[in-house]
Amino acid sequence: MSAIPIMGDGLPQPLLDLLGNGYRVYEWDTSEGSEALATCVGVITYGHPRVDGPLMDRMPHMKIVSNHGVGVDHIDVAAAKARNIPVGNTPGCLDAATADMTMALLLASARNIVTGDAFARGPEFVHYDPSIMIGHEVSTCTLGIVGMGRIGKQVAKRARAFDMPLLYHNRKRDEAAERDYGAQYRSLDDLLRESDFVALNCPLTKDTTGLIGKRELELMKPTATLINMARGPVVVTSDLYEILKAGRIRSAALDVTDPEPLPRDHPLLKLSNLVIAPHLGSAAHKTRRRMIEMTVENLAAGLAGQALPYQVHSN
Repeated sequence: MSAIPIMGDGLPQPLLDLLGNGYRVYEWDTSEGSEALATCVGVITYGHPRVDGPLMDRMPHMKIVSNHGVGVDHIDVAAAKARNIPVGNTPGCLDAATADMTMALLLASARNIVTGDAFARGPEFVHYDPSIMIGHEVSTCTLGIVGMGRIGKQVAKRARAFDMPLLYHNRKRDEAAERDYGAQYRSLDDLLRESDFVALNCPLTKDTTGLIGKRELELMKPTATLINMARGPVVVTSDLYEILKAGRIRSAALDVTDPEPLPRDHPLLKLSNLVIAPHLGSAAHKTRRRMIEMTVENLAAGLAGQALPYQVHSN
């Protein structure tokens, strides 16, 4: 029996190993006359390549789009539904790891971990000086969570252990979150005004694109920190740069940017009141292994014409 042709973008070796010899994996190639487009019956998206209606129309045999990750803003789910192509993702398994990273960025920014590490390795650190790099105690500071979904709830759970009062903003109130975590619902504007730390844990949608721009940033306390664990386009990059450069808020901590990655000469990268990571939200061994397993499970189900175990449904 011949191997099943699928297309993927830079799939890692552990994923290829789990696929085994039953698949022939083509590298991502959307050029005119591409053999991959002409023959592949499935697609695995690993590094967020764009999968839209025109691409689907150029793949006459496509049966399934399996996304390695939860966010599917790079996939036109409605276009796939119109063509009877199911889309799968990996919900649930990365919630804890992403919440861990949210708290890691929060703590790193609050306690000057990145600048402190550089200073401790440098030639100027020759004696202990208790007057330098005074940060913020996290305990008792108010955390505002934008997006009280699965990840937001995991962040709330961790923040409670730090005795942080919790505010949250959602499209609608979540009484379970209020009961379980003591979180208080706020409008977005009020959350921004009242929070010492603002954590973005919402999905990227048309409603959340550009959600945090100059007007919203100017509502924040001058001592506040913005943490983006959502997607880069949730924040207007140019506005964030201007606000940070002017010292209008204390700091920002980003796991995602727009564009991603930022150009190496981008002025945001030169600011000292910014902590930035290269999209590490789900980058934990156990989490990534489960994501790979779920990606392959969705792929196999879609190719067999079965219901996907983790299917994305368009609104």
